[in-house]
Parts: sequence; C-alpha cells; structure tokens
Amino acid sequence: MCGIIGIIGKEPATPRLIEALKRLEYRGYDSAGVATLVDGHIERRRAAGKIVNLEKEIIDAPLAGNTGIGHTRWATHGAPTERNAHPHATARVAVVHNGIIENFRTLREELISQGYVFDSETDTEVITQLISHYLDKGETPREAVIKALARVRGAFAIACLFTGKEDLMIGARQGSPLVVGLGDGEIFLGSDAIAVAPFTNRIIYLEEGDLVEFSAKTYNIYDKDRKEIFRPVAIVSASAAAVEKGNYRHFMQKEIHEEPDAAARTIGHYLDPLDEKVSLPNCGINFAEIDQILIVGCGTAYLSGRVAEYWFEQLSGISCETDIASEFRYRRPVVAGRAAAIFISQSGETADTLEALRLCKKNGWKTLGVVNVATSSIAREADAVLETLAGPEIGVASTKAFVAQLSALAATAIAAGVAKGTIDAEREKDLARQLMETPRLIREALEMENAIEETANDISHAKSILYIGRGVSYPIALEAALKLKEISYIHAEGYAAGELKHGPIALIDEYTPVIAVAPYDELMEKTISNVQEIAARGGPITLLSDAKGIEEAADAVKHSVRAPECEPFQAPFVYSPLIHMLAYHVAVAKGTDVDQPRNLAKSVTVE
Repeated sequence: MCGIIGIIGKEPATPRLIEALKRLEYRGYDSAGVATLVDGHIERRRAAGKIVNLEKEIIDAPLAGNTGIGHTRWATHGAPTERNAHPHATARVAVVHNGIIENFRTLREELISQGYVFDSETDTEVITQLISHYLDKGETPREAVIKALARVRGAFAIACLFTGKEDLMIGARQGSPLVVGLGDGEIFLGSDAIAVAPFTNRIIYLEEGDLVEFSAKTYNIYDKDRKEIFRPVAIVSASAAAVEKGNYRHFMQKEIHEEPDAAARTIGHYLDPLDEKVSLPNCGINFAEIDQILIVGCGTAYLSGRVAEYWFEQLSGISCETDIASEFRYRRPVVAGRAAAIFISQSGETADTLEALRLCKKNGWKTLGVVNVATSSIAREADAVLETLAGPEIGVASTKAFVAQLSALAATAIAAGVAKGTIDAEREKDLARQLMETPRLIREALEMENAIEETANDISHAKSILYIGRGVSYPIALEAALKLKEISYIHAEGYAAGELKHGPIALIDEYTPVIAVAPYDELMEKTISNVQEIAARGGPITLLSDAKGIEEAADAVKHSVRAPECEPFQAPFVYSPLIHMLAYHVAVAKGTDVDQPRNLAKSVTVE
C-alpha cells in the first residue's frame, strides 16, 4: 500500500529518494517524507499531500547525506498530516513502515508509562519507540529491531536508519512485500522492484518473516527464526521506460491502450497457436477430479472472477462460486466434494485474498493463484500459479491487469472443459481461435475512443449513473460502475438488467444516465426490452453494442458506441476497453486525479 525506499549509496541520497518515491506514486498516498544521516544525525523532511510539496520543503531546507530512507503514506492510523507522515524518528532511529500494527494501542500505553513521548497518531511510531527502547537497554541495532518486532502484531515492511551508523540499514517484512537491490558498491531497499529500478536490476525478494541488515557493500538476510539464510538474486527485466506515460495524458490512458498487448502476452503464454490448444504449464490442478471451483478476489480482481464464473460453468460444467475475499473467511465456507480455489490478485500481495488462500490450504483444498507478480506472496504460497503478463500497472484503477486476468481465466476455463470432456477437440480449436482473435478485437474497440469521449462529456455532469447487462455482461457492468466511481467520484451502480423492475427502475429519471452493456447475443432481445422500459420513463441511455444491436435499439437510446462484432465468449474482452475509456474520459472531463484517485491505494496489503 505505502511506498518504501532505502539507500546506502555513493552519492547524495535525497534526489534519488525523491526519484524512487515518484515511481511509487502509483500505489496511492496522501503524504511523503525522507530522512538522511547528516554528520551522523537523523534529519527529516516531510509534507502532507503530493511529493511536489515535499520537494518544496527540501528546496527550502536542503538535506545532505548518502544514506537515507523515504516513504509515501496512505493514511490508516491518524490523519494525512505532516505530523503523521513518515519517517518517524527518535534521537536514535528513524523508521518507515508499510502495514498496520494491530496492538499498537497497548504498546503505546506501555511505552508512555515508561516515559517515552509520542509525536504522532500513527501505529508506526510504536515500532520506532520500541526500537529506541531496546537500544536504550544496550542492544545492538539488529537485536533491538528483532526484539521490537517480536512485540508487535500485524503486517509490516520496515526500513530503519540509525544515528551514527552511516553504513547500516535494517529492513524486515511480515505480511507486506520488501525487496533488496544490489548496486555497484551500494545497496537499496524498496517496497517493490519499481522503487529500486532506477539504480539496479539485481533484486532479492525477501520472504515472509525475513530481516535484512546491510551496508554499502555487504548484506545478511535472516529468516523468521533469525537464522542467516541465502535468498537468490533475480535479474529484473522491467526498465525505466516501463513506468513512463509516453505520449499519453495519464498512466491510465496509456494502460487502457496497452490492453491488447496485455491480452496477447497472457493468451500467448497459455495457448499453442499451432495446435490450437490450451496449455497451463504451472497450473498443477487436474480439473477432471474437481467438482467445485471457488474464486476469491477483491475489487476488480473479484469482478474478473465473476466473469470467469460464467465461463467455468458454461464450458466445463463445474459448479463455480465467486466470493469477495474480505467476506470469504468470515462466512465459514462449506465445500462439498473435491474443490479447487482460485485466488486473483494483481499484486499478489492483497491481504484479504492471501488470508483466504491460507484458510483454504489449511482445509486441504487445491489452491491456484492468478497474479501479475510471479514472485509475490500469493504466487509463492499457492499450490500452483498462473501469471497474468500485464507488465507494470501504474494507475491505481486497474485496467490492463483486468484484461490479463480475463485472459488467464478464459484459458483455464477451456482447459477445465477439456479435462471434464465437455469440450471436444474441435470445440477447443474454435475457442482457441476466438482467444487468439481477442487482442485484435480489443484494438478495434479502442478505435472508438472519440465516440466514447463525446459520450463521457455529456454524462460527466450526472450525480448518479446506472450500468446494466445480462449474462456475462452483468459482471462487466459491475466493473464499469466500479471504475467510474473510483476515478470520477460519481455514484455508479451495476445491475443485472432483469433486476430493474425489482427496484432500481425507481431511480430512473431524465437526470440519471443508464449505460447498457449489450453485445448482440441470445440475450439481446431481453436487454432491448429493458432499454425500452428505461426510455419510457425518460432515462437517457447510452448503448454499448455492435452494429446489429445498435440497429435493434433504434430510437430508444441517446448515445451509442459501436463495438466490434464478436462471439459471446469474446465479449468481456471487447467491452472492457469501452467501459474503461468511458470511466477515464468522464474523470478527465471532471478534472479529477485520474492516476491517483482520492482515498485509494494500488496494492492493499492490509486487511
């Protein structure tokens, strides 16, 4: 969720800390700060709001030193103020922290009773004061960190800077990701590879419970039992260019236009174009032996699962149920028969989804992770993993990652059908061809951007917008509503079109736009009936459909956006860029912060 960077380098740290923090803006944040060692003493600069505010502070009061830590904070405990911004520091240590300390109140009261003074409202400061407490008792920095972390309960990734120790930094992780970057005579610490990408491509991914102690030239990693351990060095291929906007106005717009490539890369990974067969090399699940599939995710990942629910049941005949990760554990799910559970997460670090996976593993169910980061916690802990090859996604609102998830899930549904014998060789070839066509169809849909923008400008003044769809278009309507409210702040809801008459139609008036996601398929006639019901009540309708569907709706709609003709199996791919572009252009028309919408974070690594 929050962004972390640490540097022990050969040149001034502050400009490099700022550069790294800018690369971490995609995670979402509401304050930022840096700390360095200046003549052995900890010096800090912090600011509420965007990094530009922090840069102004540094211009007014420059910060020297080659060793430093930096942080972008998304507020959990305490308001997004300068006082609560990281790093938090005492006279002896400065700390940046990603996560939530669940027992911070008890620890805070204990430390206050011993004379320690707290300057912020945050849970993070408890870690800082605890480390200081053990340093005061004569412990070494490493032992002080170990003892402090043994007292806290919750999720964390931390980086620690110590007074008088220019050649020492300590990091640790439990429930939140952290990486080490190895440079030439310098070492870096980051919340992900993007943070350290400007400085090195040699990355060590710390495992759950790891602690790392390093200087400019050496490092030691200790596992959860505090035994020294080797972790492999990975060469990260993502370059600095992967996180640049190029000629696009926003990262989100760029990433929407990357949806065809994200789909192509992912489909190509699971499809043999020569034999027209699906292959899941790391799936590890024999769907012939599966009677029930559970799909678990949060937000957009959950909605990609809702689409896949239709595919699994229609193509393989396997009973499928999709659940929101944050609710899954607490309803105590019951599984009858042989089950497989699929966990979808762009980052692979989503806390609720990870905990749901651990519950399923505890109950002996087969687990499959669908992630965009092959080295993530979900990827490592699941029995098997399917990568979504979307590449780095910087915009907080997920777009190309959603399409990549659909790609992997579609391939998996076909494989399940083949394993169950519900798909014969000819049908598999047909579906394989359809999958191979989807990148082209997505590109054709993107050509409708001008029409989308015109519609967006018209509906951007609305206070509430409804989306409707039938069949597999219903979860696409849900995704459309989620995207719109995420970045434009307009209230939006997605409904199954057949549910209109059971309540939502009461909301229809001339000021409430309705967006119908309606490919020309076997359900089109029923959807048109719903469109007519809305028109009869004065509701302004935008129809997303192909040429046949638009002709069928005739005069009932105010706006129409023509999608490429496609097979029903391809429709979720084709209509995804349309709904994403619509949300994007409505947000642009309203002047919101498209890439970093308020109150949201890219990677939610706390519950």
